[in-house]
Amino acid sequence: MTKFIYLLMSVFLLFLTACSDNNKLTPLSGDSTILAFGDSLTYGVGAKDGTAYPEALSDLTGLKVINAGKSGETTSQGVLRFQGALEEYSPELVVLLEGGNDILRNHSASVTKVNLSTMIELAQAQGIGIVLVGVPKKSLFSNSAPLYEEIAERYDLAFEGELLSDLLRSPKYKADPIHLNSEGYQKLAEGIYQVLIEEGAVY
Repeated sequence: MTKFIYLLMSVFLLFLTACSDNNKLTPLSGDSTILAFGDSLTYGVGAKDGTAYPEALSDLTGLKVINAGKSGETTSQGVLRFQGALEEYSPELVVLLEGGNDILRNHSASVTKVNLSTMIELAQAQGIGIVLVGVPKKSLFSNSAPLYEEIAERYDLAFEGELLSDLLRSPKYKADPIHLNSEGYQKLAEGIYQVLIEEGAVY
């Protein structure tokens, strides 16, 4: 009986190890900092004060989450301030949600892809984990622009590809055509939190 229990425990430990190996994020400690980097959807345009998604994510995780959102920013502007943000806040994890203004202004998808890739490579070179959030294409009821999934696959990233698109299809979660309201940002934070759990960053 003892040998049988030992065998079951060994199999269970092997299962846990295999699951851990498949995770795209490493576990965060209790004093870790998460950097939420992006444009107005990160800053929280449309939400009441203190209810942008980074603040909601901090409540969910119990961790420090820096709101590094800048309204109106394109990826070409974001890539210029990204390294400075990494140096200032020394995060263990970055949630990257940017590119909506590129899409709205009809910027080249290839340029957006290069800019996002540059930010990701800067973070990965420093051992910083990345969660990439997909932004919808500029059309009614659209899904996330294909470039986001392509980038996520290329860099083997933790990825939330459809939640923002789904939320922007629902009037109850929107403050205006391109921004969420407080309830919408809460839902966005919950979706990102679920990614952190599924990919092994938090438990």
